[in-house]
Amino acid sequence: MSDYNVLVGGAAGQGVETLAALIEKAFHRHGLWVFGVRDYMSRIRGGHNFAQVRVADRPLHGPRRRLDAIVALNEETVRLHRDRLAENGKILSDAGLAVTDPALLSLPLERTARELGDPRVAGSLALGVVGASFGLDRAIVEGILAERFAGETLAVNVKALHGAWEWVTRHFPLPLGPRPERDRILVTGTEALGLGVLAAGCTFSAWYPMTPATPLMTFLSDRQGEAGIVVEQAEDEIAAINMALGAAYAGARALCATSGGGFSLMVEGLSLAGMTETPLVIALMQRPGPATGFPTRTEQGDLAFALTAGHGEFPRLVTALRTPADAFRQAARAFNLAEKYQLPAILLGDQFLADYVQSLPPLDFGSLSIDRQLLDPVAVGPDGEYLRYGLTGSGVSPRLLPGKVPGQVVMLCSDEHTPRGNITEAADVRTAMVNKRMGKQAMLSREVEEPEFLGEDGPVLFVAWGSTYGPLREAVEALNGEGHRVGALVFGDLWPLPTGRLQEKAPGKLLVNVEQNHSGQLARLLRQETRIACDRSLLKYDGRPFTADDIIVWSREEVL
Repeated sequence: MSDYNVLVGGAAGQGVETLAALIEKAFHRHGLWVFGVRDYMSRIRGGHNFAQVRVADRPLHGPRRRLDAIVALNEETVRLHRDRLAENGKILSDAGLAVTDPALLSLPLERTARELGDPRVAGSLALGVVGASFGLDRAIVEGILAERFAGETLAVNVKALHGAWEWVTRHFPLPLGPRPERDRILVTGTEALGLGVLAAGCTFSAWYPMTPATPLMTFLSDRQGEAGIVVEQAEDEIAAINMALGAAYAGARALCATSGGGFSLMVEGLSLAGMTETPLVIALMQRPGPATGFPTRTEQGDLAFALTAGHGEFPRLVTALRTPADAFRQAARAFNLAEKYQLPAILLGDQFLADYVQSLPPLDFGSLSIDRQLLDPVAVGPDGEYLRYGLTGSGVSPRLLPGKVPGQVVMLCSDEHTPRGNITEAADVRTAMVNKRMGKQAMLSREVEEPEFLGEDGPVLFVAWGSTYGPLREAVEALNGEGHRVGALVFGDLWPLPTGRLQEKAPGKLLVNVEQNHSGQLARLLRQETRIACDRSLLKYDGRPFTADDIIVWSREEVL
């Protein structure tokens, strides 16, 4: 089969998200690979929202610009997206809309819904239109409706589905071929990250609502009982991070999730984690700033902020999430490294990664481990001296949970402190403690992962980070398919910065950084740490994610 791309568009409140989710599930259960993205305004009613559902018989890694079908719930959808419709593409819309176009397939959706006695079945009619148009298995689609409805409501929705199906099959079926049997799941980046958090043994999470981090916390909140995690909505982000630090001190694996504005309020707490050497994981899901910015859009504008946030010098791990599968794995890894080195770990995501839907092989829970790195209480005993910040060769002090040994006190101090944890003003102790803390950064640097290399070792090398992975991967594959020899390094770990593969691949190449920010923050970091400078930059900061088409067209014009 070919690579098909369907857009569902309308105003907020018209059911765009619901219809798109049903279409994605139908294609997924047909055994095909799905990639879906959302574009929505920060409002409850009105405006223009749309979702794109891409489907193929091979793995998909990003959105595509060209459309094969537009399901228009209002006239504005046609006006805004008609220019992207393929030559043989179709526009599916209700006959009551004022749309005139040679590609139009006008359907009596609202009239049929009224005749069936329930205007709410218009979505099932549209689902039937799409399912029949692409030759899906109707029994699969009926099963999806049965999961959502019951009784008379199910019956009328199934009747609507059948009516639309029979009408469309007489006009333009696009058969997808036999249904392949494949074992895979359909998840968003948020869901995969949440599953990784739970698999890592996280038992406490605090937050204050802020898009695009909110879906992660609602995902965890919905599973509090079955997963054994406490999810606390605090009064603000300052309270949230301090709650999480308290839980971590007491022995819980703790998480905070926020976006840039909320992270701004957390930075004093971040410094507190650094001084008290308390392990903490923060999911920083980026959106365009400054201030409120674009609340429901995507950007990679907070890398420099994450690298330096908080007053004073202290070690940290900063890792960008590249895909849902990567988010699942990196969540567990972040908790393990945060506890091993007793420091904060920041997971950098963004709205694009959080919201997009992708078909994946099942996530491998067996590949993850929970490594607590805690001191055995028996090794201390009630009469021994426990030094919470004891000076060791590694810089990592033994971590005892409070209350585990009668008579032993686990000190916690935000002032500079002695190895026991008492406040000090001594210059030599201060120097020793700074060296101890920063020594952990050197040890952590031995565990960072090199960026993933994509493509061929040719004259052009792209560098990128985080969620640009998918679009860049498809662009590199397409350009190499045209006979160009290009490669890419996509960073996950960003601090400490892994430099080995860059220093191996960069010499003699035209180096191009691909980022969703204005200043080229990755390029600046690479030059700062390695003296390797990028020759060209492809930067996008309009709040919309890259597509492979963006990178391909720019590359042909500018560097190939």
